[in-house]
Amino acid sequence: MQLASSGSEPTVSLQSDAKVMGLVGLAHASSHFSHLLLPLMFPIFIRDFGWSYSELGLLTTLFFVVSGVGQASAGFVVDRLGARPVLFSSLVLFTLACLLASVAEGYAALMAVAMLAGLGNAPFHPVDFTILNQRVSSPRLGYAFSVHGLSGNLGWAVAPVFFTVTGALWGWRQAFVAAAGLYGLVLLVLVLNRSVLKTEPSARAQGDAGVANDLAFMRLPVVWWCFAFFLLSTVTLAVVQNFSVPILKALHGVSLELASMTLTAYMLCGAVGMLIGGFVAARWPRWSDRVVAACMAGAAVLMALCASGLFGQMGTLWVLAATGFAIGVGGPSRDLMIKKATPKGATGRVYGLVYSGLDVGFALSPVFFGALMDRGLYQATLLGAALVLLFSVVAALGVGKRTAVPA
Repeated sequence: MQLASSGSEPTVSLQSDAKVMGLVGLAHASSHFSHLLLPLMFPIFIRDFGWSYSELGLLTTLFFVVSGVGQASAGFVVDRLGARPVLFSSLVLFTLACLLASVAEGYAALMAVAMLAGLGNAPFHPVDFTILNQRVSSPRLGYAFSVHGLSGNLGWAVAPVFFTVTGALWGWRQAFVAAAGLYGLVLLVLVLNRSVLKTEPSARAQGDAGVANDLAFMRLPVVWWCFAFFLLSTVTLAVVQNFSVPILKALHGVSLELASMTLTAYMLCGAVGMLIGGFVAARWPRWSDRVVAACMAGAAVLMALCASGLFGQMGTLWVLAATGFAIGVGGPSRDLMIKKATPKGATGRVYGLVYSGLDVGFALSPVFFGALMDRGLYQATLLGAALVLLFSVVAALGVGKRTAVPA
């Protein structure tokens, strides 16, 4: 099977492309699953250890600081060594993090879990997009990005169900052991299909000229506009992931189970949106920035409506789920928008830097919004998240302005 470059005509069958998409999607789902390893246990940690939301939010911040720094660096490693060995190493780190969490007795141990899992999470976007851009035929990339985003949302959606069920059956420590087994199974599947995941390292000049070429992409303003978009849009997502359950309980008096189901519904609606967004991205690739801006603006309005409580208890739960759908529709167009801003031969480096904005957003959000939560400012937390999402609209349009093809 020939590698399919981003600018070539299709040289592989749909079946071959679909296999690549499926394997990369499985890997991406495992990455998103790791984002919730600790946040889903926050209510239990508060009960058993008496920690505050700010202290627990710091664990999430630590995870994404390590992931962000690692992601920006991982792009260089992926470009030089190829994506496959880096991917396998990440899954080993996830397994170790889960096993450590299962025996953790204090805050220091959980900090170590956050660092291990963050390091494992770091390479996924440069790994995934390097594989997709090299192994999937160019006309099918819109669909590949759709599958990639959809699988990530499914990873988020599965995590609450997985830990709720395994925790109820065996306890929270055994739930982490089960998660370690799940990561081991994913690693086995990818190793058995390793030939499908092979990528070619980028050509690189030697000496000082090589270093300069490696870093040249950082001088492009559009790369930093992409970084800003990911940072801003992720701040809102982090609020939903970390605090939507206690916010729904406090504002509307819903049970822990119903609030957790709403978070799962948000992720599932986001996955459905990703699926539809793949067709949108394939149909209007030139307008990817405008599609993203429209979706983010719509989601910001919906989140503000959630904060208002205008629709009552059950209505608010449905509106929050619809917010996930709006963001999901823009996902494939977002990835296409980043691809248009990526210089040839720098996929790993650009995606590593740009997607580290996602980690920065995840790291900053719990610190600021956790402080609001500790003061009982639940509505202000949702309204602040909606406002930040509106700022991401400006960043998306800024990217589009700098990648527009003259008529």
